Amino acid sequence: MSLVSIFASAILPVIAMAGVGYVLGWWKDVEVDALNTTVVYVLAPALVFHSVATTDLSGGTLVQIAAGVTAFTLLMALVAEAVGRAVGVREPLLSALVLVSAFSNSGNYGIPLSEFAFGEAGRSTAVIFLTTQSVLVYTVGVYIAARSGSENWTQGMKRVFTVPLVYAVAAALAGRELAVLPAAGSTAMDTIGLLGEASIPVMLIILGIELARTDYGATLRTVGTATVLKMAVAPAVGLAVAVAVGFGDPTVERVFILETATPSAVTPLILLIEFGDSTSVGGVTVSEFASTVVFATTLVSIPAITLLISLLQSGVL
Repeated sequence: MSLVSIFASAILPVIAMAGVGYVLGWWKDVEVDALNTTVVYVLAPALVFHSVATTDLSGGTLVQIAAGVTAFTLLMALVAEAVGRAVGVREPLLSALVLVSAFSNSGNYGIPLSEFAFGEAGRSTAVIFLTTQSVLVYTVGVYIAARSGSENWTQGMKRVFTVPLVYAVAAALAGRELAVLPAAGSTAMDTIGLLGEASIPVMLIILGIELARTDYGATLRTVGTATVLKMAVAPAVGLAVAVAVGFGDPTVERVFILETATPSAVTPLILLIEFGDSTSVGGVTVSEFASTVVFATTLVSIPAITLLISLLQSGVL
């Protein structure tokens, strides 16, 4: 599999949509708060509801993927927290470091990449990875983002229950169990699917707008630790978790490892803007830090992901 093929199929669309946001942010003074709110409270819940409602994976495989994603995310959060404190990263950048290290871009980057590398089974696995991670990012992630912006950390936990994505997952699971979901291809399900698909370009446009406002001279010096954690440490942790879980399906196992190796997710940026502390540290705000980490890890991922896919497809990993 060539670097050009991977770039054209999975990475170029991501860069192109973020580029639209970058041009918009450079050209116009765009207020992103309304876009953030739309993603958090409408588009992301629709995406996850539709994914859970329409997946064909077995119940046992779903549980394995969910357990693996949970273990990986918590382990990476602990590692990033420990490393950040050891190298002297202060709040609110410490919370941002934990978020961008623990959460992978398993949606707009990981899903098309997994489908291109491993076919329909790759896409299905990536969707469940995204769904589980979405629950974690809007629970654990909201708490981490909010802890630096609140004198009382328990306020972050209270905010978790105001985010509808968790309820969307519960509704989809209950609907599958009770067989009361709208039929696939129905107007209702197609409408939910369209709303969910809209979340990916909107998040990338927000990323581009934030990148257009970022002072790279100050910010690039702060993202080295996060880049190493996300692009070197995270895949190693993902491999260890995959071995520990013992996926019965080798394709599911390989896609799981691939998803843990994708760049930092855009969603932490959304959460940091929505819930975090906007105070700058050394001239860098959390949104500037997070957006630059996403940008840096996406660039690093081009050769790194190419090599990893080659190793996975050859059976070395």
